[in-house]
Amino acid sequence: MSAGDKSLHIAIVGSGSAAFSAAIKAVEAGAQITLIEGGEVIGGTCVNTGCVPSKIFIQGAHIAHLQGHHALAGVAPNVPDIDRPAMVSQQQEWVEKLRHAKYENILENNPGITLLRGMARFQDANTLLVTCSDGYEQVVRADRILLAVGARAAVPDITGLVDTPFWTSTEALLARRIPSHLIVLGGSVIALELAQAFCYLGSEVSILARSTLLSKEAPEIGAGLQQTFVDEGINVVLNTVTNTVRHNGQQFMLATNNGEFCADQLLVATGREANTTALALDKAGVEINAQGAIVTDDYMRTNVKNIYAAGDCAHQPQFVYVAAAAGTCAARNMMGGSETLDLSVMPAVVFTHPQVGTVGLNVQQATAQGLVVESRTLGLENVPRALINMNKSALKNGFITLVAEKHTGRILGCQVLAAEGGEIIQSAALAIRNGMSIQALAGQLFPYLTMVEGLKLCAQTFSKDIAQLSCCAG
Repeated sequence: MSAGDKSLHIAIVGSGSAAFSAAIKAVEAGAQITLIEGGEVIGGTCVNTGCVPSKIFIQGAHIAHLQGHHALAGVAPNVPDIDRPAMVSQQQEWVEKLRHAKYENILENNPGITLLRGMARFQDANTLLVTCSDGYEQVVRADRILLAVGARAAVPDITGLVDTPFWTSTEALLARRIPSHLIVLGGSVIALELAQAFCYLGSEVSILARSTLLSKEAPEIGAGLQQTFVDEGINVVLNTVTNTVRHNGQQFMLATNNGEFCADQLLVATGREANTTALALDKAGVEINAQGAIVTDDYMRTNVKNIYAAGDCAHQPQFVYVAAAAGTCAARNMMGGSETLDLSVMPAVVFTHPQVGTVGLNVQQATAQGLVVESRTLGLENVPRALINMNKSALKNGFITLVAEKHTGRILGCQVLAAEGGEIIQSAALAIRNGMSIQALAGQLFPYLTMVEGLKLCAQTFSKDIAQLSCCAG
């Protein structure tokens, strides 16, 4: 930046969704950006090792499962011929295409963003030291600094674990072989998505969960998904603490409070932790919480006035769309704005089959806030589209729940366990965001033979017996 250039200089550490959203927005407002990336590729978790490869993997596994487990007459089921190396190759081709289209191409066409490759750490609150691959150390001084360094798979402190060739989600997605028996440590999103996908590809799968499945959600969600997994042959073991892990060159042996478990592969998916340890945050005085995540306020500001944080390295929900929104919010505020990040209506999806979709408050959360609510749960056997999909397990275990304020009917939350749950939940989110009542939702037009029609049907159960309604009844 020349001596006569008065534009704001912002240094952004990281190159994922939060970083790029912030960089684009700040450049639009006239800032000069130095984007610092210490890894081999840009783009962060989502495009490289998270959302993109995992959803391609899950889709491939689901197609394989349908080949042998559908219920349509006249189309003979068959055992799929799985070529795992070919799956990985196609998956990574898409990763590279999307990384170029959504990240590399932006750098090539945006002169306001300069990429600096190297590992950054603080010298003081306004200065970063960046160690480049050749060992050269560059000093970067900036008016504002945004930390968007993401998170990595957490490795629990289990005796012997680090001495074994276990997988995290990163290794699992790139694995070119399908385990004969896979043990999955964990009971949350990543653990469940990958456990089911490997089951669909032919692995025997055992899930060892420390408490229940999806323990942060309404209990009926975890229970319904657990029963689905059991129906599909997955061994689900709850309330299990692993004490030691050993590997004899062929098998993993896990000693737990529920006995010993053995398998030829172990996937550890027990959470993620912020990539903050190498930043020397103490040199800048930046506060972190007990889990190592950077503490921010609603404006994405840290406790140091010129330093902001966004995305998975901050104490925010670890979703790429939240990271992008947080990055945009941070950019506007670094440029003089005063914008907050409103997560009160944040839809979330777990990409199992059936999918889990949640938004707003469940009954337990609403009651804890002192709200007087009523709720209705609609089994999927009442949703025409679910019936013609002919998935017995989904019909038996799936549902849609709506939670409403008792006296006003205002919709407060929705929980879904159903095929296309991720599509259904966004309609519920829009209803909540716009202050709709149960009565208003029940009166909306929904296209027939869609899963999202289940929202209307569930809303109707607050005042009607839908079993007595004709097809498409208004």
